[in-house]
Amino acid sequence: MAISINITHVVLTGGIGSRLWPLSRKSQPKQYLELFDGQSLFEKTVARNENVSNKTIVVGNIENYKMSNTIMSKFNKPFTHIVEAVPRNTAAAIAFAAFASNPEDVLLITPSDHVIEGSDLYEAALKQAIALANQDYLVTFGIKPTKPETGYGYIEFENENVIAFHEKPNLETATTYLENGNYFWNSGLFCFKSAKFLAELEKQEPEVYLASKLVWEANKNGFLDYELSLNIPSISVDYAVMERSKDIKVVSTHFDWSDLGSFESVYEYLVQNEHPIDANGNIVIGTSKHTTFIGVKNCILIYTADAIMVLQKENSQEVKQVYQQLELMESPLL
Repeated sequence: MAISINITHVVLTGGIGSRLWPLSRKSQPKQYLELFDGQSLFEKTVARNENVSNKTIVVGNIENYKMSNTIMSKFNKPFTHIVEAVPRNTAAAIAFAAFASNPEDVLLITPSDHVIEGSDLYEAALKQAIALANQDYLVTFGIKPTKPETGYGYIEFENENVIAFHEKPNLETATTYLENGNYFWNSGLFCFKSAKFLAELEKQEPEVYLASKLVWEANKNGFLDYELSLNIPSISVDYAVMERSKDIKVVSTHFDWSDLGSFESVYEYLVQNEHPIDANGNIVIGTSKHTTFIGVKNCILIYTADAIMVLQKENSQEVKQVYQQLELMESPLL
């Protein structure tokens, strides 16, 4: 699929996956959990993009880099590892990858914690995105909604043109988006030339651009300076660039996608892959101990060595509130 001289796969490995507590912890975020056919989501992400890219850049934080290196060693291919001293959100993370690349390199930006099924459909979407990136567009990937999801941002579109980006909606608004038919879920996947991204970042958020540039120029073998990093405003790439640039295109995708951002999406993935389920739709994750559910439906029991949680599948978004309460308590369970 050689459309550009260099296509660089940029893997973003930050994030804790707080909505998947207690499985996902600061010491082992969800992208490193080997829940998926004996592989982690991180490993699946690298493998999925191995044949469509010439280079790989991993951008992650100081807590994660050893886990990332362990997984990358399975691939026996050189890669660039950019290790953030402190998380400064996705605009800066992508800027570091762009600074580490040649100006005309096409960057394929992917989170490390998504599930994508359908390799032919995925490669077709990438081919379309790379062609647009070579025309100096910033490209995002839209996922056709299958339900009124309140956990995702949305992209309002017409053909390949983005009309507007929308924050996570309430249920009523999400239902309207689904009925209208011209709204995609915002996947968090992007594609653009490194020079184009940096030019847009400098134009839209000069403070982020300059502070990130100083941090990158002071890097030592990919490790970034803590004190300098604190000067970078913490802003997402969506807000910093994608929602404000005039050179945005969206690729309509047809592959199966999930960010596994909640236990509801994990439930759906596991059940599709023949995870045991009882007659009332209840499942157990994390233990083989005999577990019986009586009088409840669509419940998930999550078992770890130091925590047990039981939740109704439909209340999965509320797990983040539990995580936030534990943060306030400075709990060792995080």
